[in-house]
Amino acid sequence: MRASLLFVLVCVAVLVVGARADTPEELESLVRKVKEYAQKATAMAQTAFSMVQESEAAQQARRWLADNTDQAKQRLAQLKEQLADLWKQALAP
Repeated sequence: MRASLLFVLVCVAVLVVGARADTPEELESLVRKVKEYAQKATAMAQTAFSMVQESEAAQQARRWLADNTDQAKQRLAQLKEQLADLWKQALAP
């Protein structure tokens, strides 16, 4: 929520300053500053995401998902076999 609010505020500020820019040089300077800010924000977000991905909790979650996915696949295969057997029994005269 805060990130989206910050983004909206930056966009509004850019529009206000752009509307008040008297010369093309001021507008170019503003565009350059916005690009720099966006690059810094992107770098910070990438750092945060990589820290989350490398965290112990994320690694444990990935292991848990992998283990439980295998168990779910095994149970699904067992259910398919049981349903196939029931189907054969129901069709048998």
